[in-house]
Amino acid sequence: MRHTRSPNAHAARGFTLIEIVIVIVLIGGILAVVGGKIVNNKNRADAKLAETALHSLAAQIGMYESDVGGLPEGLDALVKSPGNADGWLGPYAKQADLVDPWKKPIEYRRAGDDSFELVSLGADKRAGGEGVDKDIVVSP
Repeated sequence: MRHTRSPNAHAARGFTLIEIVIVIVLIGGILAVVGGKIVNNKNRADAKLAETALHSLAAQIGMYESDVGGLPEGLDALVKSPGNADGWLGPYAKQADLVDPWKKPIEYRRAGDDSFELVSLGADKRAGGEGVDKDIVVSP
């Protein structure tokens, strides 16, 4: 008596462990590439958002200066009235406006009586850097 295999016997045997491992490794590689691009795009979007936020905050400082007649001592003066600010018509900003997309406080540096700069330290949250880690500085 001869044993013959039915034509569907080969199709019903399933996958070997090596085939499953290869498929999982390929899927993992694809996810790593796509995930890296998503993270990089998010960091670039956060950097643009930080730059826009600094320009908006600079405009709010300009409104404060117009109403009070001078620059604020610190960014908190945009949120609540300092005791010595005659003409204060704020609040000019919300507390949430005083932090960058990476949840670090925006730095306010006065460079004299009539000039200032706003600084966000970038994605790495440290001074200096390249690309999305580069400091974002706005000085109107």
